[in-house]
Amino acid sequence: MFKKIPGTKDILPEETGRWQKIEEAARRIFRLYNYSEVRTPIIEDIGLFNRSLGQSSEIIQKQMFVIKNASDTYALRPEGTASVVRAYLENNLDKNQGLVKFYYLGPMFRLERPQKGRLRQFHHLGCEVIGSASPMVDVEVISLADALLKAFSITGYSIQINSLGCTKDKKELTRLLEKGLKPKLSRFCADCQVRFKRNVLRILDCKNETCKEEVAKLNLKDNYLCSDCKGHAQKVMQGLDSLKIKYEVNPYLVRGLDYYTRTVFEIKHSALGAQDAVGAGGRYDNLIKELGGPDAAAMGFAFGMERLLLSAAGDTAPEKEELVYLITLGEAAEKEGLKILNGLRQAGVSCDTDYEGKSLKGAMRRANDACARYVLILGEDELKKKVIALKDMQSGQQQEVPLDKLTAELKNRLRY
Repeated sequence: MFKKIPGTKDILPEETGRWQKIEEAARRIFRLYNYSEVRTPIIEDIGLFNRSLGQSSEIIQKQMFVIKNASDTYALRPEGTASVVRAYLENNLDKNQGLVKFYYLGPMFRLERPQKGRLRQFHHLGCEVIGSASPMVDVEVISLADALLKAFSITGYSIQINSLGCTKDKKELTRLLEKGLKPKLSRFCADCQVRFKRNVLRILDCKNETCKEEVAKLNLKDNYLCSDCKGHAQKVMQGLDSLKIKYEVNPYLVRGLDYYTRTVFEIKHSALGAQDAVGAGGRYDNLIKELGGPDAAAMGFAFGMERLLLSAAGDTAPEKEELVYLITLGEAAEKEGLKILNGLRQAGVSCDTDYEGKSLKGAMRRANDACARYVLILGEDELKKKVIALKDMQSGQQQEVPLDKLTAELKNRLRY
């Protein structure tokens, strides 16, 4: 018997309702902010991620799912931003649409050690705004993330923000880190010692407690930021304050990908344990140009769907449609039952029937297991009288209803 690959998960019917509720709420909120859905392939040229994410990133170094054939090398997408930017450029949206606001939902893939809220196939819900460097875009994107969490009935989260500044500012921050960390590098973990050589900014993202304690002693501030980037950060915070969105400034927040500039943010939730980020994002003002496009600034974020579900308090499953269950007795009733089911479904009534040839008692048990609100029983006697027996499964009451009035009767009872 085959089993699923480690780090993947079957999402069975008893769980999919919770997923659908979050997806439906997300689509509603994205529409309110005038975002349009985009769907990109899950497989891309590996060069797209090598170029956009940075050769020193953990994803490129350790986590890519790589597919090779005789002449090409592909990768399963580890995140959504690079694919959205590729689609934006390849389809000439920079030339015929100007500013775009996209959202996406779908699976991502990273070859890492499976743990709580962190799978090898996981799902992202995210958005991208391409074509504006305005700090008001940053405010909108962070407020959108906050609105989504509220729509998902998730509480107890914290929003942390920081500014990495422009390219020159990031170089200055790199210099300050190298100067401050080099004398005590031996105290850091083996991974951080490698990060020091490849990209010292990665040390700020380390989850090792000793490394975090040493980094905290640097007493980082925003003195590496140029005046323009300081002004941008101040306007973002002023905008969030005006919307009464609570946040914390975290000078050690950098995110794990090379393309981030200026504003970065992360949303944490205590229900997730050590890996406590439910979502994150930031600005990537240079990525479009680096991938061969125009000099277009951009901002976005992504939530991990699995982490959203872990963070959600209580039952997030949507209410099910009230089900009508049809039981037919005999071949003639079975044929007429097909027409009844079709008519009810066309009228918007959720219904089902017994396809297993069960006895009346067995079919009633199946209807009860399916949590049917009403049961319809059609046999030879009912056919002769052109009626159908309708049983209320809550009250136990049963009555005959003319076949030509069944749809109207059910819609009235179900308040459709």
